[in-house]
Amino acid sequence: MIFPCAAVLFDVDGTLVDSTPLVERAAREWAAEYGIDADEFLADAHGRRTIDRVAEFVPADQVRAATARLDELEATGTDGISALPGALDLLANMNGLPFAFVTSMDRAQLRLRTDVAGVPLPPVVVTAEDVPDGKPDPSGYLRAARLLGVDPSACVVFEDAPAGVAAGRAAGATVLAVTTSHDPAVLTEAHHIIPDLAQVKTTSTGVRLNHA
Repeated sequence: MIFPCAAVLFDVDGTLVDSTPLVERAAREWAAEYGIDADEFLADAHGRRTIDRVAEFVPADQVRAATARLDELEATGTDGISALPGALDLLANMNGLPFAFVTSMDRAQLRLRTDVAGVPLPPVVVTAEDVPDGKPDPSGYLRAARLLGVDPSACVVFEDAPAGVAAGRAAGATVLAVTTSHDPAVLTEAHHIIPDLAQVKTTSTGVRLNHA
């Protein structure tokens, strides 16, 4: 299966990098401090900016401080961070196809996690600080396409979370979802679903999936 495109836009956490153990540990410690049900908080946190999710649980005047506290807890360790299957090989063999990262993490988190996982950063990276609204808003993907000089509709987006899939679709891109963090049943808005990036190859003009 071939998807012609002018560029590829990658989500990072859950798509290229697995930091689930670290994120869950920090979220549970944070939730206990704030008297919040950790399972409820985590249920829809993946793929979204921390500040957007925190704002749904604490009063408006506490959001920035609470977000800073959760970021602090996440920054205290790197246990369990690793590259997801196929990620390093794919990034090393893009065959001249332009690509960018679009993440709900802030820049410090992105640098830390990609460094630990051995994932090299491309010249174009869009982080939480770069957009007024996080996923599922399409701002991040629209910005990345603009920085690459391509039309969003000519991009393929790789995502692992429902919020990211929705963002990619809203940007007008072709969205391919990996099931590295979510059940396929909640990723049905994607144009196609695959297990992981080990199924993916690129040419100078598009993306090829080896998974039927």
